[in-house]
Amino acid sequence: MQFYFKIFLLILLSSFNSVDAISQNEDGKIRILFIFDGSNSMNAQWGNSSKITVAKKLMIQTMDSLKMLENVELALRMYGHQTRIAPGKQDCSDTKLEVPFASAKENYLKIINKIRALEPKGTTPIARSLEYSADDFPDCENCRNIIILLTDGIEACDEDPCAVAIALKEKNIKLKPFVIGLGLDTSYLSQFQCIGEFLSAENKDSFKSVLKFVISQALNNTTVQINLNNLRNLPKETNVTMSLYNDKNGKLLHTYMHTLNRAQNPDTLALDPLYTYRLVVHTVPVVEVKEIKLVPGKHNIINANTPLGELNLKIQGSINQYTGLNCLVKTRKESSIINVHKMNTTKQYLVGDYNLEILTLPRIKFDNVKINQSQITDITIPHYGTLELNKSNGPASLFLKKDGKNIWLYDFNREMSIENLNIQPGKYFISFRNIRSKSTAHTIIKEFTIASGQNININL
Repeated sequence: MQFYFKIFLLILLSSFNSVDAISQNEDGKIRILFIFDGSNSMNAQWGNSSKITVAKKLMIQTMDSLKMLENVELALRMYGHQTRIAPGKQDCSDTKLEVPFASAKENYLKIINKIRALEPKGTTPIARSLEYSADDFPDCENCRNIIILLTDGIEACDEDPCAVAIALKEKNIKLKPFVIGLGLDTSYLSQFQCIGEFLSAENKDSFKSVLKFVISQALNNTTVQINLNNLRNLPKETNVTMSLYNDKNGKLLHTYMHTLNRAQNPDTLALDPLYTYRLVVHTVPVVEVKEIKLVPGKHNIINANTPLGELNLKIQGSINQYTGLNCLVKTRKESSIINVHKMNTTKQYLVGDYNLEILTLPRIKFDNVKINQSQITDITIPHYGTLELNKSNGPASLFLKKDGKNIWLYDFNREMSIENLNIQPGKYFISFRNIRSKSTAHTIIKEFTIASGQNININL
C-alpha cells in the first residue's frame, strides 16, 4: 500500500461536566492517551532528519511541558512497533498499551523512555488502535478523556477509522481530531471527512507549533471563535494577524493569523478563561476589542467589526513594484499616517474615507478616497519623466510655477556635476548660480517642460 508523508493528530474527548482545566481544580481530571506511530514508514526522511527523529524530539518536549501538571494523567499506546513488516505480510494486531494511566509526574519519564527506545518496524493499524484505546481509560465519572494519535501513514489494514469514530460517538465519546499533513495528497483527506479537521505542516517548525496548539486545546475546554465581521455583520473577513493581550497589565499572550476553516467558519481557539483579554486586529487601521471576559467551559464568540476593501495604487504604463515611490495613507478625520503604501501594489484597508499623499515630485494628493466593502479602489497617476541635470559647482533648486507663485520642490547637490531626478509631467524651472560668482545678477533661470516617460538633459 502506498504511504503519503503526513502527520495527523486525532483528539477524542469524552463527555464531561464543565471544568476549567487550566485552573487545575479537583472536580475532574484530564487524562491524555498518546497513540504513537511505530510503523516502518516513520524511518523516512523529513528534511535533514527522519520522521521518527522529529516526532520523538517533539514528544519528549511535550512530556517535559506536561510533567508538573497536577490534575493531568498520561498514558502511552504504540502501534507498528512489535512485528517487522514484510512483503505481503503485516500484523494488523500490532498495537499495545505500553504505559497505563498515572499522574503526569509519575508517567512522563516512563513515556519518554518508551519513545526513546522505539524502533519503527511494522504496519499502520489506525482503526484498531482507536478501537482498543477506548478500553485504556479506567472508569471515571468526572474525567475529561483525550486521545492524541500521531501517525505518518494512512490506514494499512483495510479497516475503517470512520466506522470506529461513529462507534465511539455512540458510546458518548466526542471526537475532535486535528490532522497535520506534510506533503499530503489532498485527495486522501476525503477519507477522513467523517472524523474532523485538518492542519497542514510544511516543516518540523510548523509541526511543533501545531502540536503545541493541540496540547493547549486538550488542557483547556474553554474555546473561542473570533469573528471578523464585514458590513453585513457576517464573519467573512480573514487572513489578518491578531494579538491577544492581558487587558489588566498589557502583557502580550498570543499571536495568531486569523483563519477560516474548511467549512469557511472562523477557526476555534483554546484560551485560558482566567484572563481578561484585549484583542488587537492588525487591519489598517487597527481594530481593538477591550475587556473581553470568557465563560469557562463554554464556546465563546468575540466579534470585531473589520469590513475590508482594497486600494490599488498604479503608475500609468508601469507594472514594476520596485519604483521606490510610496504613498502616505492618512485617516480623513485625524490626518494621522496609518500606512506607507508602495506604488503598483494593492493593500487592504478598513472600509471608510482616506486622504492620500503620493511622494512624487511634486507631491500628488487625493482627498476623501473611499474604500468600499470587498471592492478594489483604483488610483492611477501619470508615469514620471526623468531629468538629467549637468552643472558646474553651485546651488541649484527645482521649482514649479503655480497660480502665480513659485513652489519649491527640490535642492540639487551643490557638489555633484550630474544628477538624475524623476518628476511628474509638467512645466518647471531651475534657478542656478555658479559658486564662483559673487553677483546676484548671475542667477540663471532655466525653464523646461517634461512629459510622461520622457528623458531630458539640461546643461547649466
